[in-house]
Amino acid sequence: MVSVMDDAVPPTATGPAAPPATAADPVKRTRRPRQATAERRAEILRAAANTFGSKGYKTGSLAEVAEQVGITHAGVLHHFGSKEQLLVEVLEYRDKEDVRHLEGQHIPGGIDLFRHLVRTARMNADRPGIVQGYTVLTGESVTENHPARGWVTSRFSVLRGEIADAVREIGGPGVSDATAEQAASAIIGVMDGLQVQWLLDDTVDLAESTTFAIEAILAAALAGTDRPHPLA
Repeated sequence: MVSVMDDAVPPTATGPAAPPATAADPVKRTRRPRQATAERRAEILRAAANTFGSKGYKTGSLAEVAEQVGITHAGVLHHFGSKEQLLVEVLEYRDKEDVRHLEGQHIPGGIDLFRHLVRTARMNADRPGIVQGYTVLTGESVTENHPARGWVTSRFSVLRGEIADAVREIGGPGVSDATAEQAASAIIGVMDGLQVQWLLDDTVDLAESTTFAIEAILAAALAGTDRPHPLA
């Protein structure tokens, strides 16, 4: 919300200046974002997710994004300021979509976190454009000076912490910090890797493979030192 204060009207040949607005004036000079503006921003984000997902951040152009929405290149910049800012908001848009159906719109804890991850995999099977965008952008972020690098690094750090906390909550004192953190890294790695396989070959069952992997990693983490070591 942006407050707009009127300047005093300058004197004219026909009379003195009008008095400036005061706090007692009944009309408040404020503007709120219109629903149409929010809807247009959402359209641009979806278009950008499709464009960046299919062509990558560097190759995908703002002109292509604008064409999908029926506006100009300048219109996209009006809403997001720069291509780099649009990229970051595309990634944030994806994360918000993942928790939109949850109470408080925030990732849960404990065993519900892992159920949420499985539900997310099932949802992703119906939205390949967003999955493709995320996969391409996170892959590109490892390159030097990529604008998404900081965002992706922070996201992985936060997500590892949340998953590790959930593992410790379920396993109690029998699960060491090192084991919980290894399990968190493994779960994220498996989920992202399965998405790549699924994008390349839709015979991969994204939801069931994700469920299998998470359950296997959780079982190993909760078993602690008693877990089997078939590679030993």
